[in-house]
Amino acid sequence: MDQAVALVESYLRVNGYFTVTEYPLVEVCRYGNYHTATDLDVLAFRFPGAGRLAPFQFGKTPADNAADTFISDPALGAAPDRPEMLIGEVKEGHAELNAAALNPAVLRAALTRFGCCAPEHVPSVVQALLQHGRAQTHCGHMVRLVAFGSLPPCSNHGKYAVVSLGHIQQFMEAYLREHWEVLCHTQFKDPAFGFEMLLEKARRGCAREERAVPK
Repeated sequence: MDQAVALVESYLRVNGYFTVTEYPLVEVCRYGNYHTATDLDVLAFRFPGAGRLAPFQFGKTPADNAADTFISDPALGAAPDRPEMLIGEVKEGHAELNAAALNPAVLRAALTRFGCCAPEHVPSVVQALLQHGRAQTHCGHMVRLVAFGSLPPCSNHGKYAVVSLGHIQQFMEAYLREHWEVLCHTQFKDPAFGFEMLLEKARRGCAREERAVPK
């Protein structure tokens, strides 16, 4: 998996999204042949209220446990009270959607493949996505286009949301430090999140060594 995609996937998972990455979309060519039209970097779905850091703790009241609820990063713009689907493009350079991600046929195939709305409603949802970067489906959830990258887009005109990789890295570091007492006891198989954990352990180890050195 691409390293930038892995970082974005970890970030979305921390914020309560189920993710599919580098998803290939195949189209039919002439004479019955097939080829991959494009890979969608990130598809993500989030249910309302997702984001609890840890299970309820025994002996605590519901009010005490409610205080432990993790609120998703405001930079993502996720509505707390309704489900949503993200179609995301990840770039190491400018945060922009490529031509394939803005291809109506590609968007129709993605929405139909994952069944986020009835086939007869897909064309109107795709049209709204291309015009505004977001669309409300007849099933009641939002679909949004998001670009992730190290640099701002050259031209966006508000047609999709943008989240920088620099912001993601800062968010992940802050998240680890704030919840370290819980997270340090857990084994993570996610490669990007596991690497972030390793870096935080290394930072804390260096700080402990510096305090131990007599002056």
